[in-house]
Formats: sequence, structure tokens, C-alpha cells
Amino acid sequence: MPSSGAALRTARRAGYDLFVMPLASRLQTFAAPAEAITVTEVDPRPPGPGEVRLEMLAAPINPADLNVIEGKYGELPELPATIGNEGVGRIAEVGPNVNGLHAGQVVLPLSFGTWAESITVPAANVVALPDDIDTPQAAMLTVNPATAWRILHEFVDLEPGDWVVQNAANSGVGRSTIQLAKALGLHTLNVVRRPELVDELQSAGADAVVLEETDLRKEARALCGGKKPRLALNSVGGASALNVANALAPGGCLVTFGAMSKQPLKIPNGLLIFSNLQFRGFWLKRWRDAAPREEIMTTYEKLAGFVAQGALHTPVHATFRLGQLQDALAEAAAERRGGKVLLDLSAG
Repeated sequence: MPSSGAALRTARRAGYDLFVMPLASRLQTFAAPAEAITVTEVDPRPPGPGEVRLEMLAAPINPADLNVIEGKYGELPELPATIGNEGVGRIAEVGPNVNGLHAGQVVLPLSFGTWAESITVPAANVVALPDDIDTPQAAMLTVNPATAWRILHEFVDLEPGDWVVQNAANSGVGRSTIQLAKALGLHTLNVVRRPELVDELQSAGADAVVLEETDLRKEARALCGGKKPRLALNSVGGASALNVANALAPGGCLVTFGAMSKQPLKIPNGLLIFSNLQFRGFWLKRWRDAAPREEIMTTYEKLAGFVAQGALHTPVHATFRLGQLQDALAEAAAERRGGKVLLDLSAG
């Protein structure tokens, strides 16, 4: 999107000695992106007591961000607002009464409003990362891998060798689940809509990949080597959710964290009476609001470790500058992408 900030960057790249104000996204109203969001220059706010100012490096565009722009998410900001629910930055300034953090550190900001080149946040809301961590991978660490990790740990006491079933297995959470389950010694049964995804996900570590039309009530046990899954992850709803629920062993648990089909979850009485299944929901924000700080920090430190080891990797489809936000949003809304759309927020 054309902006005064973009023009200033063009001038700086041409060699002019100019002070360039940082850019930030501004959501003005809840509507389609072209009507709702702009990019504008902002004054960087110095950190106060207990705060740090970050120069952001990168941030992804997630489906939840698109829902926020359209006013269709579970929690909406007061307008106008800078949006974005994850990213990675480098500490530029440290305010008074901040311990254990210093300028130059690479960190995850666990705060809303990451689509900006400069943000000031509570020091308690950042997680320090290794300085040499891959920037794009770090930018995508906060939401999808954390959702997968928490669901794998909170609802069923899984043991190595156990199976997990999920729909939308090629999604960000789905790919994270495949990789994290493998690192934990678990097996995954994965449901996708397109045949070309079968080999791709198997190459990424999936144990079994089937298409949506596969009747998991009949085939799950054989697909899982005679051992039915104890945990199901549902981000679709409707018939797809029922199909993965039918794959579960008695006493198993289906966790819903998304509703891509926009269809309700219809639970047959028999799954409750005869299979004693549990149906639960998960929202990452609710976990972060309620969990002890130590648990939150430990979760993200573990995930950063998997990235460093090469055990956790999210594909990137395309990268845009913040001044190209409208193009980036259009790309993120398109179907059949090969990975995440990223915003490059580094100065320049």
C-alpha cells in the first residue's frame, strides 16, 4: 500500500540522510481489509518502568488476524488499533526496573499489536530467544506451535507410541502437531482435503495421511496399527469433526480450537454414552491469561529449542514489507498457499 512511510524508505535507500519514522498498521474499522486497515507513521514510545521497546523484525499473518480485521473473532480490540498477534523483535531500549533483559536481545513479544516496526511492551510479556535463532521461524513460534504443544499436553496423558488424529493437517497447527508429536515419540493420523498433500505431509513426518472422505470409524484402527487414537484435534467442525471423533478410542478426547468450515459440531449420543468421549475447547489466549508465568516461559523456551534443533519448521509462502500490507493480506486470504505469509518489519 502506498504510504508516506514507504516514500521515506525509498529516499533513505537512495542515500538521503533522513530520520525515518517507524510504520505501524492501523485498524480503523471492522470490515474488508481494503476498507479497514492502513499503514501510517508513528512516534516510537520510550519504555516506562517495567517496559522494553522492541524494533520488530518479522510477523506472520494468521487466519485469526483476518478474522479480527473483519470483526469476526472471539475478542476484538478497541479501535483504532495496531494489530497482529505474534512476531519477533529485538530489544532497542530497556526501561527502569527491568531485570534480566538488555538491548540487542532477540525476543518474542507476547502482546497484541505486532504489525509495527516499533512497539513498547511490558518486560513481563517478552520471552528471550537465542541470538542466532532463525528470524522467520521465531516470528511464527508464538501461536501455532504453542497451540499444538499445549493441546498435546493438557487434555490426555499421552505416552510414547500413542496416536493422535487431526483434521486440516496441512494447517499451521497441523504441521506443528506432526513435528512435535514426532519429537515426543507420538504417532499422527492426519486428514487432508487434497491428494497432493499426502506425500508432502508424510515427508514432513506424518505417520498416516488420508483424505476427508475416508471413513475413520471403520479404518482408524487399521491405519494406526491396531491402536486407536486417544486425542483428536479439530479445527474444521461439521462432518470433518465428527469423522475424527469417530476415530477415537473409548474415553478419548476431541479438542476444538478452530472452525474453518463454519459448521457446528454435532455430537451423536452414542459417542457420549457408549464411547464416553470428551469434547473440549482450547484458545491459546485463555491459556496465556491463566497459566503461571513459569509454564508460559517454559513452553516457549522448549519450542525455541525445537526450532534450534531443526525439529520444528514452518514453511514460508511469501514475504512482504509492511508498506505492502494490502498485498500481503490478499495473499494470506488466498487458498492453497504453500506456507505462511510473513511481514518483514526490519528497518530499511
